[in-house]
Amino acid sequence: MTLVKWLLLIVLVVVTVKQCQHKEEVSLGPGVKVAQAPVQSPLSQVIPFNFEGYQITPLAHFSLQAKVLGREDYRLDRESDLSPTDLALGWQKMSDESVLAKIEITQTRRWYYWQVEQFPIPRRDIETQSANMHMIPADSQVATVLKKVKTGQIIALEGQLIQARATDGWSWKSSMTRDDIGAHACEVVYVTSLTIVE
Repeated sequence: MTLVKWLLLIVLVVVTVKQCQHKEEVSLGPGVKVAQAPVQSPLSQVIPFNFEGYQITPLAHFSLQAKVLGREDYRLDRESDLSPTDLALGWQKMSDESVLAKIEITQTRRWYYWQVEQFPIPRRDIETQSANMHMIPADSQVATVLKKVKTGQIIALEGQLIQARATDGWSWKSSMTRDDIGAHACEVVYVTSLTIVE
């Protein structure tokens, strides 16, 4: 086997191991694990800044504790320049594993999907107590923690909801409410602090 083939094999093994690690689920048992909804507050001053070749405009302060319902990593889309990972997050009733056991959750192409045979809680509670969030690590420390996040864990984060713009006209803007659904309902979060709580 040539050196190039060996190197490709090693890379494939490393990628596979990392993906399997991310697919591991953490079980914390039934019951609401996060009682409070995410907190969004206005900015006293809006100061755009450059980050990774994009202009970032902060829209609001943002903080939360939430249960990780799923994670999906991206490498090839335009958004992955900024956001390598989406986290589907839940709070209040959507942080209760007895509820989540009856909801099938998937993520693909920057979307978060859920499906039920029978609603364990009202549909609107599922819609307003969970969301797909595009994570933009502000620094290497946040990026390192983000790589370790697993489905089922409780995380705490602080940062800002933002709009990103590129010189070619491309733009990516965060949702500004937890009540919306469908296209443009995801939060784009510039994460300045990230902790795995449980």
